[in-house]
Amino acid sequence: METRVVKAYGDEEKDRELMLEAGRIIREGGLVAMPTETVYGLAGDALNKESSKKIYAAKGRPSDNPLIVHIADMEALSKIVSEIPEKARALAEKYWPGPLTMVLKKSDIVPYETTGGLETVAVRMPLNEIAREFIRASGGYIAAPSANKSGRPSCTTAEHVLKDLNGEIELIIDGGAVGIGLESTIVDMTGEIPCLLRPGYINPKMLEEVLGRIEIDPSIGGVMDAKAHPKAPGMKYKHYAPKGELYIVEGSSENVIRKINMLVREHEEKNEKVAVIASDETKDLYKCGIIKDVGSRMDEETIAHNLFAVLREMDELEVSTIYTEAFDTPRMGMAIMNRLIRAAGHKIVKCE
Repeated sequence: METRVVKAYGDEEKDRELMLEAGRIIREGGLVAMPTETVYGLAGDALNKESSKKIYAAKGRPSDNPLIVHIADMEALSKIVSEIPEKARALAEKYWPGPLTMVLKKSDIVPYETTGGLETVAVRMPLNEIAREFIRASGGYIAAPSANKSGRPSCTTAEHVLKDLNGEIELIIDGGAVGIGLESTIVDMTGEIPCLLRPGYINPKMLEEVLGRIEIDPSIGGVMDAKAHPKAPGMKYKHYAPKGELYIVEGSSENVIRKINMLVREHEEKNEKVAVIASDETKDLYKCGIIKDVGSRMDEETIAHNLFAVLREMDELEVSTIYTEAFDTPRMGMAIMNRLIRAAGHKIVKCE
């Protein structure tokens, strides 16, 4: 199969032929990669169980890992869920379209192949206009996990998608580099108290401003029970991982820099290729290894935006070991660290 990459402009007239073709592929049961404001998604017909099976196969994704259904307007929501709690309506009014996914009780029309066997469905309305235009052209219901091979860093450009899925999908809609760079916030709205399942751009404080009290799923900062069934993507399995071994080094800035310099020297003495993920503020303090600047702690959105691209660059550099600073920044720190912890397989070096 030849995978075509076609540029989209976010203009209804310029994109008309592209959207007609992309919509036809989806309606015929095929797969298309699309841009969103978070990361690129691998799209299939959410209401076609065979399409969902194709998504799992293309990604190499475990079939109990739920897919997110993407819609283009609020009118579409009532068809795929059995009830919409008032708090969910309030959250949608505040943050849809945007980088927010809500888990709700599914209707019978949504196949279990899309929900990972669950009675709930994860739903999002993306902010990206190209994505919404594509969803409408495809019939209104797109199942779209991140468009990467399962376990790999998510894709933030069409070029990343092509490297992972070339020859396995029909079409990639190239909408340029994404804006945010981390997947959407996921909130379970099926219980009495909403529960944060995956952190993202919309942080707990922002959720509490609308919902009041929320719970935070313990798997966000820890390891999920291997026997548990994940309620949403990114909860159970190792994700976002480069090919090299990634370690997070935690502690005071001074101690972290000292520790990483020492560890890198040890690897270089063994002629091993090693890299460091640093910030604007610390990059010049590392004396050896390949140094990659992920962004500024004073503008933490740059760290979120660049994180997956930097992790993918590590593979291109063929490094065997990577050390990264921890990024417990005030607004997006929970989301950034959630991705790093899963990418590292919970390998954390603590500095006294």
